[in-house]
Amino acid sequence: MNRTRQLSGLLLALVLPIAPYCMAQSLVVGEVLQSPAAMVPNPQRAVYTAIARAGERLVAVGERGLILLSDDNGQQWRQAEVPVSVGLTAVQFANAECGWAVGHAGVVLATRDGGQHWTLQLDGRRAAQLELDAAQQDLADNPDSDAGQARVETAERVLAEPADKPFLALLVSDARQVLVVGAYGLAMRTDDAGVSWRSTMGQIDNPMGLHLYAAARQGTAWLLAGEQGYLARAAEGGRFEQLPSPYAGTFFTLTRRADDAVVLGGLNGNAFVLAADAQTPEALPLLAPVSFTDATALSDGRVLMVNQGGGLFASSGKGFSAVLEPLRKPVSAVVQAVDGSLVFAGYTGLTRLSQPAVSASE
Repeated sequence: MNRTRQLSGLLLALVLPIAPYCMAQSLVVGEVLQSPAAMVPNPQRAVYTAIARAGERLVAVGERGLILLSDDNGQQWRQAEVPVSVGLTAVQFANAECGWAVGHAGVVLATRDGGQHWTLQLDGRRAAQLELDAAQQDLADNPDSDAGQARVETAERVLAEPADKPFLALLVSDARQVLVVGAYGLAMRTDDAGVSWRSTMGQIDNPMGLHLYAAARQGTAWLLAGEQGYLARAAEGGRFEQLPSPYAGTFFTLTRRADDAVVLGGLNGNAFVLAADAQTPEALPLLAPVSFTDATALSDGRVLMVNQGGGLFASSGKGFSAVLEPLRKPVSAVVQAVDGSLVFAGYTGLTRLSQPAVSASE
């Protein structure tokens, strides 16, 4: 294992800030999959890793299965009912009602009422079995494939291990098509809103099993990004082929711009733009040597990027520039509410900056 992968493994814990939970989770995977998230006092002060819009509602997900909802642009929050107590890492909605959240122990949750109630669609044990089934089928179709045999052996080993591998990102194409990806190249897809899932690891060019941290659409294409500069693109429903990478560090965020270019953020403040017709991302000027953790498309067409130190940078011309005062606390995710305010998730809970404050700094 080289230094880059060691560092990326460390950042898997840093970017997903649930270390106390993770230390205990390997011992009680079965329990957290069967235990609903507890109702807690002052839940907005807990640790949150991701936040998304569901129509006009905001939905934040975080440690121990906590999911919070806000119908007033992040001013007040209430806790949703969640059937598991695993740490959740990402959330995304197809529309105001249909959404998915993913997390540790191979968990995939779905909602059909805007996040008020959630059902478990997939867990690590079932995901491992789906990959083994897919690998065995591919080997049966190509019995002389050494790579196919190695894939089967890897899938058998994963199935024998604790079902603790996390999903880290998802791409909700519409209310039926969803791709979820995660650690060690895990990848599952549904085309029927989660009634059935299948492994798509065999359709992703990722022979080293690198962690996949981000997914996004680019026009009709789909993009994946992860550790060691991993970047891949596929026609919708097709095979993901690796693209030339501009650096060897990890990518943590992909955000689509209005012109179908995608902004990539990664380690130590490295950021890039991949044009819709390009094969290699173009580097952006370094703004601060702090890793980017998330980005979001703003209503005015700009892209806002946030880093682990709470720095805020918005697109300006061909580059980015600092906007607002730094939050001076770790940030893991950001979203813009309907009223224009910005809402941030992180180690210290949920933070809201009102729309007038954003406008005043533009």
